[in-house]
Amino acid sequence: MKQTLKIIAVSALATAALLKGLPVLAEPAQGQNVTIVSTADLDLSTTAGRAALDHRLVTAAKEVCGYASDVDLVGKNQVRACRIRVLAEARANGETLLASKNSSNTILIAASR
Repeated sequence: MKQTLKIIAVSALATAALLKGLPVLAEPAQGQNVTIVSTADLDLSTTAGRAALDHRLVTAAKEVCGYASDVDLVGKNQVRACRIRVLAEARANGETLLASKNSSNTILIAASR
């Protein structure tokens, strides 16, 4: 009788531990989101061309960083920080592209979520 109770207790504890750990296993793997912004159709020597590029960079930053629910304040802050970081890097790449005047007409934007 005591042996049966021990087996039931150990089985219950093992099942509880397994069920507690399942959400960790169910979460999707965190990957890196990447988008490419093309500048081939823009004249970056004009104000309008640079404004269009900046608009594309802002849109791409929103795309790679994603969105968070309005009730998820931590998630909102993480998304905001991601956008600031990604947009600063993308704008620096855009300035480099403008200064170098090389044949590359794309800016790669990437963010980990």
